[in-house]
Amino acid sequence: MKRILKKLFSNVSSLVGIILLLFFVAIAIFAPIIAPPLSDDPYQVPRMSWDEDPQPPGFPMSDNMKEIYQYMGKKVKWTKAIFGTAQGGYDIFYGVIWGTRTAFKVGIITVVAAMLIGVFIGSVSAYFGGWLDETLMRITDIFLSFPFLVAAMVLTTILGRGLDKVMIALITFGWMGYARVIRGSILSAKEETYVMAAKALGVRDGRVIWRHLLPNTIFPVLVQASMNIGSMVVTAAALSFLGVGAPLGYADWGQMVSFARNWIIGKPGHAGQYWYTVFYPGLFIVLFVLAWNLIGDTLRDILDPRLRGEL
Repeated sequence: MKRILKKLFSNVSSLVGIILLLFFVAIAIFAPIIAPPLSDDPYQVPRMSWDEDPQPPGFPMSDNMKEIYQYMGKKVKWTKAIFGTAQGGYDIFYGVIWGTRTAFKVGIITVVAAMLIGVFIGSVSAYFGGWLDETLMRITDIFLSFPFLVAAMVLTTILGRGLDKVMIALITFGWMGYARVIRGSILSAKEETYVMAAKALGVRDGRVIWRHLLPNTIFPVLVQASMNIGSMVVTAAALSFLGVGAPLGYADWGQMVSFARNWIIGKPGHAGQYWYTVFYPGLFIVLFVLAWNLIGDTLRDILDPRLRGEL
């Protein structure tokens, strides 16, 4: 662990990834201070006005919106849209700040759940082999035959719109890669001497997998998981952009980009007039995914003996 941490902090790319990740962690932790909620649901993006057209950065909150929030008993602590407003007067700054919490929630929950399912299926399949291995791998192949984004979109549509439905869909079609990776690792490790010795001593199969095999084969899965967090966030954002993800007005980066779909080009003769509607949420998505990819890529280099010159 000391060697891994030393390598992570000595590598330039991983250091950039760590700094970016800490930046997003800080935003997620201090979101209530950076952008105080104006409704009972903090993930509901406040509206600065009722204007259908987006408004540029620095646009002041309209008087009637102030009156509405004051009538609701909410104290308006900021009066300008720092990043401008999206279609319908939604505050972009609030959306990207609280969208950071949404990104962490979607990315970590879906990846951890999918990883646990995949590790369980893959380890059981590899360890016991035979008809069980054949059955579980054919089920895995069936799930792999579905295009990931299309399958997730169809299942989300069936379950209904909502972030929880998005996460269920991503978990349902996101575990197969982990099952394949851990299966290959355990197949090569289960014939090792320490595993044979544990079996000879009468150690139960479950304990052999949990105490002996997984600790020595889990690292490739962890690397894959760290790189898949960004992919899950991008997929969730894509589903929100397509209208089957987060509900209307929810603080989600994909939702904020969706508000910009009719304004990306701009009005005739004014190309790029509404650049801010897609720039800020798009920038947050790119940097968040980049942070996880840089860290995951460095972890792969550290944990792979062929890449660190030990073989």
